[in-house]
Amino acid sequence: MKLIVGLGNPDDKYKKTFHNLGFMAVEKTAEKLNVEFLKNKCRALIAETKVGGEKVILAKPQTYMNLSGESVIELVNFYKIEPKDVIVVYDDFDLSKGSVRIRESGSAGTHNGMRNIVEKIGTAFPRVRIGFKPKEKIMIPLIDLVLSGIKEEDRAEFDKAIESAGNALYDFAKGETIQNIMQKYNHNA
Repeated sequence: MKLIVGLGNPDDKYKKTFHNLGFMAVEKTAEKLNVEFLKNKCRALIAETKVGGEKVILAKPQTYMNLSGESVIELVNFYKIEPKDVIVVYDDFDLSKGSVRIRESGSAGTHNGMRNIVEKIGTAFPRVRIGFKPKEKIMIPLIDLVLSGIKEEDRAEFDKAIESAGNALYDFAKGETIQNIMQKYNHNA
């Protein structure tokens, strides 16, 4: 069984913000798998399917970003999933705008949602990070930047990154090893 988690905030006002890049990527994966987020379980919107005979759950925690781990630990416990079979996709200010980086495990870095997940399930799970650090110096607090909308002139670059992240998650759902997925997608980072 696989659990694919996209991080974001549930309210419509956050829909097209940097902090919802994880939601956007997992929605792209749902399109590829031809499933919809119809159930609400463990404080997450979920979509379920089978890929190659294995159950795959896609989740968008509804606990707001900083408490994402609350929902993830409930899903892990409910479905009895090992952390290595969980993959999390999220926005990352530490990566340049539009880049995608996949890791087998690691720390939470500066991301509060990931910090909460790591606190709940440890660090031994793969993750897909979508960068949004602008080239120019930012003049607003980071909290305001993550909750701001993606500029129209940057939309194509982020659409490409979301597509790439969605493809990586799709490959994970199909059972590809995280090492193969890293080799396939990290060259764009």
